[in-house]
Amino acid sequence: MKFTDGFWQLRPGVTALYAQEAYDIAETARTADGPGIVITAPTGVIAKRGDVLNRPVLTTTLSSPAEGVIRVRITHHRGGRWHGGFALPGAGGSAASVSISADGGVLDAGSLVARIVPGAPWDLMFEVEGRRVTGSGHKAQGHIQLAPGAQVDRGVVGNARQGGTAPTASAFIHEQLDLGVGEHIYGLGERFGPLVKNGQAVEVWNADGGTSSEQAYKNVPFYLSSGGYGVLVNDAGHVSFEVGSEAVERVQFSVSGETLEYFVFAGPTPKDVLGRYTGLTGRPPVVPAWSYGLWLSTSFTTDYDEQTVTSFVDEMTARELPVSVFHFDCFWMREFNWCDFEWDPRVFPDPEGMLDRLHRKDLRVCVWINPYIAQRSPLFDEAADSGFLVRRADGSVWQWDLWQAGMGLVDFTNPDAVAWYQSHLRRLVAQGVDCFKTDFGERIPTDVVWADGSDPERMHNLYTELYNRAVFDVLTETRGEGQAVLFARSATAGGQSMPVHWGGDSTSTLTSMAETLRGGLSLALTGFAFWSHDIGGFEGMPDAAVFKRWTAFGLLGSHSRFHGSSSYRVPWAFDEEAVDVTRRFTHLKMRLMPYLYQQGLDAAATGVPLMRPMVLEFPDDPAVAYLDRQYMLGANLLVAPVFSSDGSVEFYLPSGEWTSLLTGETVTGGSWRREVHGFDSLPLYARPGTILPWGAKVDGPEYDYHDGLQLRVFPGGTGISSVTVTNPDGRAETYTVDLEEVTA
Repeated sequence: MKFTDGFWQLRPGVTALYAQEAYDIAETARTADGPGIVITAPTGVIAKRGDVLNRPVLTTTLSSPAEGVIRVRITHHRGGRWHGGFALPGAGGSAASVSISADGGVLDAGSLVARIVPGAPWDLMFEVEGRRVTGSGHKAQGHIQLAPGAQVDRGVVGNARQGGTAPTASAFIHEQLDLGVGEHIYGLGERFGPLVKNGQAVEVWNADGGTSSEQAYKNVPFYLSSGGYGVLVNDAGHVSFEVGSEAVERVQFSVSGETLEYFVFAGPTPKDVLGRYTGLTGRPPVVPAWSYGLWLSTSFTTDYDEQTVTSFVDEMTARELPVSVFHFDCFWMREFNWCDFEWDPRVFPDPEGMLDRLHRKDLRVCVWINPYIAQRSPLFDEAADSGFLVRRADGSVWQWDLWQAGMGLVDFTNPDAVAWYQSHLRRLVAQGVDCFKTDFGERIPTDVVWADGSDPERMHNLYTELYNRAVFDVLTETRGEGQAVLFARSATAGGQSMPVHWGGDSTSTLTSMAETLRGGLSLALTGFAFWSHDIGGFEGMPDAAVFKRWTAFGLLGSHSRFHGSSSYRVPWAFDEEAVDVTRRFTHLKMRLMPYLYQQGLDAAATGVPLMRPMVLEFPDDPAVAYLDRQYMLGANLLVAPVFSSDGSVEFYLPSGEWTSLLTGETVTGGSWRREVHGFDSLPLYARPGTILPWGAKVDGPEYDYHDGLQLRVFPGGTGISSVTVTNPDGRAETYTVDLEEVTA
């Protein structure tokens, strides 16, 4: 949200009070993290005693919840409104020290130090390895008041016609942190525009806007800086970011109310930042090996029954196209009943038998759900009478007709409603369902009352966490640790602890394929380790060329799903070459499973995502800063999808000897390359010195990776190196290789 009119003036109707000086700096034990620093910052310089009268102050508190992490809380009126922050499972592990002297206050959190300078002008700085990485300076911390009709730029906050706009407010707190020369800002959740966020205004407010808009399903108020640090605004409500787009020398973030809290995370590398961020907000768990295989879907509005499903599965098998998961989309339940958690008896009269028959084909089964209970559902009255649905202020059940007629929204702030919802999921699991696609979770109204009294603005973004957690916990309980997996669309900070997430509703074009990748890369830079998308695009029917290009891209990711809206996505529906392309890249992914599964284990341990933007793996190479058409799959494989109709692709190889995994050609990096690829190929390069564990099986992702394992060693490395391979059953072995001896 923009409050100023150029550098000197404010917009009409805006009053701003800024922290002008650190008038008083003291040590305090009154923080959630233990000892900290509290700073009294008057909104004017205090030159004489009378200046303290009729003078608002901002109170800034510094503390440390974990090593290398500093919490900053800015408050105008302590008794005023604060939306509340996110769950922080990693808080409480800091041994920070505080020192106060004539030179100011220092909070030392290990690899991150906060330093406040006494007096005017206001100057709060953050240091990593003795280097100032950012800071809050003059007119950075502000309390903003808006008069009625104030002419501020509120940006576009999504789904206005669906009741999903952020509520208006009259009071805000903002902070501005410095941007250095050449500094790039990344992250802020799943965003489909440019990867580098400099110059953008970003509204953190979940919305169902598709992939071709500035809205996002997964809004995360966390950004990662190339300057060696990261920032999380710890507010689950509406957060506005101006990334060098109001004060061009700064990143501004603002929230409504009387309190703003944020965390600064130390680097110095982007991996260090993500490690500390996910250490605080939640690491991604291990996901089952079978989930890395190909997911085949009924698609959305297509006609299907058990015979249709079986014919698809059998044809895939006959064509040597291994399928790991079959997904039933919405119409496994009867129309107008979503959700009643009952198989439509007109189409699936024997669900238990069908699920057993699919399991005997070595398939897992996923079914679609959402958090709505349609008015026609037999469960609606039960849920309404029991207080399990969200209500309006007058006590009536909140309902609307957008999506399902008369639907209500399950109130996951009510523990009894959670238990009730979970009971229906357990029944499905007992039938043989292995996982759930948790669709929706973004269209959450703010004109409602929650069972636990939650702030409606806070619950708009946070609802998806409660929804996905209710489902993920059932799967963890029934399937066991490491076997739970979702296919979720919406998320916010902490959502990485409940994978997998997919990229939402794209269109069936090469352009949309590229924007889908940008969304995935942006999401990865906010700590999401596992990600997928609808191969071929969701809306519309892709032509054969788009389908084949998207198939190659989609099977070179952590998770891969064929899914569409009104048309099937079986490859023979396009042409026979599409079948060949699917076979080639599905088999390739199965061969890569010893590598991919280990990279997934590493992601769970470190918080570093499996799919990595180039800047995450090569932060010291200035050429990679803006690259959003290629990525690293794990630490050692570079993928550049083809987004052109003629097969041409431009991509950048960092320095060293890189080897094409598909052709064996070795090329020297440190420059751009232009190549032309057929549908059965794309740039897929092994990093210099890579030891790639190469599996022996192509008929599925879950096998003994050590049986018949090959170690493919690529040139460009020196000395002795090793690689660990872990089976899905947990058996791990480490293999050591003398790179110079093997590649000589």
